[in-house]
Amino acid sequence: MAQVFPRSANALARVTLLGAIIGPIGALGVLWVLARSPYVTGQGTPIDQPIPFSHKHHVGDDGIACEYCHTTVATSAFAGMPATETCMNCHAQVWSQSDTLAPVRLSAQTGQPLVWQRVYALPDYVYFDHSIHVQKGVACETCHGRVDEMPRVMKASSLQMQWCLDCHRDPTANIRPREDVTTMGWQPPANIADIQRDLALQNHVQSKTDCSTCHR
Repeated sequence: MAQVFPRSANALARVTLLGAIIGPIGALGVLWVLARSPYVTGQGTPIDQPIPFSHKHHVGDDGIACEYCHTTVATSAFAGMPATETCMNCHAQVWSQSDTLAPVRLSAQTGQPLVWQRVYALPDYVYFDHSIHVQKGVACETCHGRVDEMPRVMKASSLQMQWCLDCHRDPTANIRPREDVTTMGWQPPANIADIQRDLALQNHVQSKTDCSTCHR
């Protein structure tokens, strides 16, 4: 009886079966990598704002503290965005006629607030409280990066759950003295591990990995 299939059919069948197994696994792997990539998370992408506000200039060059603009960062869940009056405290005198700052002056005249574009946005099912992190000694730059080096602010971290859990499992390694929370480029002393252990006891810092900690 003549051979129905050529010898190459065996190899083709093996390759097909192997592809049927590896293909879906590979596709899932690609999706896994893509979901964690800056393309999806927006990490590292500068965000345009209604005026070209430079954290590098205001924080890095002028040394303005985070709390001056983000007034509720240590007292509430939301860090707060500066009112136009906060900007005008300086710009009524400094660069008061700059065309770049025309939207700020218009906002002050009309009472219509500037609409800033969010850089860090969490889903509605995620609860985050700035104040508790600040009070425990978690620094601004731990999550927001070196904003004092950003002409245009961008996401420095992915904010994905795994990123949060990495810190929540061992928060002691990410705390510092409260007076240094807003310090950019802080250099820890040689005995930082001992300091962090003492601060963890003093501030009741604990590992928090229960779902209800963030999902309420």
